[in-house]
Amino acid sequence: MTQQSLTLDQVTVGDALPELAVDVDVTAVVLGAMASRDWRPMHHDKDFAVERNGTRHIFVNTPHNAAYFERYITDWTGPRGRLGRIRFRMKDSVFPGDRMVFHGQVKDVAKDETGCGWVDLTLELTVGEKTTTECTARVALPVSGDDNPWQRKGDRWRP
Repeated sequence: MTQQSLTLDQVTVGDALPELAVDVDVTAVVLGAMASRDWRPMHHDKDFAVERNGTRHIFVNTPHNAAYFERYITDWTGPRGRLGRIRFRMKDSVFPGDRMVFHGQVKDVAKDETGCGWVDLTLELTVGEKTTTECTARVALPVSGDDNPWQRKGDRWRP
């Protein structure tokens, strides 16, 4: 089954992105650290994390956190959505046993001078009642069914 991509005309300022909930376990934390080649022990060694860092368990690292946001965005846009830029601020850690819930809202919809469609998003990751990460992102969306932001290069790609 081919996933459909959003097009710019289907998005309006104020739209809420559907929530995404992810249950975190030890395996996910360790695999995320391994995938990003982060060998620091606080991401795979519980004794080190607790005794040396003073945390309650191992925790999700920064690149893994970024990957979850990218997944959240591209799950919403479909395969032709192309991330232009992302900025986030981690305010607290995510541990095994936590349930991460991603929320998002469309803040701006525009077309640049090259005809590229852009959507600006505000996003947050919560665990329970606590916001653990705040994020903003700019993502390119097709302006029509035959447009593909992934084909833009050089002067036609200005994130």
